Amino acid sequence: MTTTQRILGLAAAAPASHGEDLVPLLHEANELYQQGLQDLQRSMAARLGGLPTEDLMCAADRAGMPCDASQDRDEVILLLALAEWERTPAAMAYAEMAEDAARRGVCLIPEE
Repeated sequence: MTTTQRILGLAAAAPASHGEDLVPLLHEANELYQQGLQDLQRSMAARLGGLPTEDLMCAADRAGMPCDASQDRDEVILLLALAEWERTPAAMAYAEMAEDAARRGVCLIPEE
């Protein structure tokens, strides 16, 4: 099963879960979201390895992820990966799942 398939499965199961039963689903989906972003970042770093940082910064700006000269190459590649990742079905399903959970009072950030 791929990361996308698993996140989509968790997102489909989430509406039927309540309260504390939702937390493990949300936690697993969050871990998979982070893993998917990291995988895409590594792939993108390999794919874009030969491009000048200035070109990457322009691409990030065009992708709606503005950056500045203080950011290094790895940070710019992360911004590009994030812009691409956020448009994937897995990321969109996770975002919707997290937003729905938050509306129901469930969050991964512990209350103090």
